[in-house]
Amino acid sequence: MTLHQIPNTIKTDSFWMPFTANRQFKKAPRLFSSAEGMHYTTVDGRKVIDGSAGLWCVNAGHGRKQIAAAVERQLMTLDFAPSFQMGHPLAFDFAERLAEIAPKGLDRIFFTNSGSESVDTALKIALAYHRATGQASRTRLIGRERGYHGVGFGGTSVGGMVANRRAFTTLLPGVDHIRHTHDLTRNAFAKDQPEHGAELADDLERLVALHGAETIAAVIVEPVPGSTAVLPPPKGYLQRLREICDKHGILLIFDEVITGFGRLGTPFAANFFGVTPDLMTTAKGITNGTIPCGAVFAHRKVHDAMMIGPENVMELFHGYTYSAHPTACAAGIATLDIYKDEGLLTRGASIAEYWRDALHSLKGLPNVIDIRNCGLMGAVELSPRDGAVGARGYDVMVDCFNRGLYFRMSGDSFALSPPLIVEKSHIDDIVSILGDAIKQVA
Repeated sequence: MTLHQIPNTIKTDSFWMPFTANRQFKKAPRLFSSAEGMHYTTVDGRKVIDGSAGLWCVNAGHGRKQIAAAVERQLMTLDFAPSFQMGHPLAFDFAERLAEIAPKGLDRIFFTNSGSESVDTALKIALAYHRATGQASRTRLIGRERGYHGVGFGGTSVGGMVANRRAFTTLLPGVDHIRHTHDLTRNAFAKDQPEHGAELADDLERLVALHGAETIAAVIVEPVPGSTAVLPPPKGYLQRLREICDKHGILLIFDEVITGFGRLGTPFAANFFGVTPDLMTTAKGITNGTIPCGAVFAHRKVHDAMMIGPENVMELFHGYTYSAHPTACAAGIATLDIYKDEGLLTRGASIAEYWRDALHSLKGLPNVIDIRNCGLMGAVELSPRDGAVGARGYDVMVDCFNRGLYFRMSGDSFALSPPLIVEKSHIDDIVSILGDAIKQVA
């Protein structure tokens, strides 16, 4: 038994943990030692239901031997190959497989290593596209309040989560934000998409009037914001946003790092909502969370507009050492095989109604002020304690962990997104544990 498997003996000082209250965590660490299927196992041997598919990424469930075997074979065959002026067959095979399941037209794939890199890549492609098409004045980028687009300077700049921005005062210039769609007054406890709020897309017209359409390169939104605890778009909102972008020649970017690869019961949220963006960012579920990997899906019109000039000149001065890493491609192809063989990219549609009704059964519990759902995403929001935003949510999260449930916490909201292999019995357990914790703690 190794040190990290022995409870209460691990040394925690050296690891500076991301997005964590380090001092608080290290007083009482919550540690996983293994995982299989729908469950984690803690260092003290307890089973914990994975209510958030890791960090929205383990869509096919944990411990997939098919992916592990593919990675092992690849490491023993070709451990690394550059993608700058060289290549390897798996990169092209993987791109073709992704193009096959992409929304129509989004069939040009640029590989990254994370969602953050995918976002920064998409933003740069948008700027380069307008320059290539003779519209170099289009340099402004538009995000949305309460949006999360990773932690690069580009993603942080267009992101709209205040805490993620406050400490980093030097961000990209020429960035603005449209209003968010979270409206508890009109849409609390809405099931699936809220009825009210499509008109909020018109906020983009305000920024067009303020800055001039000729200055705006792209608008980036999550079809369903996840990190701010699942905010389904009002009915008609995304369609309206697409129309406004088309009207003014603005590229529309969907950040599908969370919603991609079956989360809504369709391959991508673009399919679910019937709205096709010009660029689409992905990561997380692309390899079932096993090997870091991401991809930007570019519409052919964007790609082809940049295939200009002498053939020996690079079209896009951008890329990463690990773009299309052989092991990531092997993991990705094995993941796509599982998705296809088990029908996981659409399975969520068959269980979404059960998921929705189970979550909404928590309505009426103490301090529950909203419940939201879309596909196999869901959130329960609690009212904050006076002067202590997030404290009630944290206490419920810890109580749930002790009872055998893990999920993603965002302030006083709980974001839930189980692996796509989830059964009704797992949903019952998730909702039961969460309900008991809310009654006990909240």
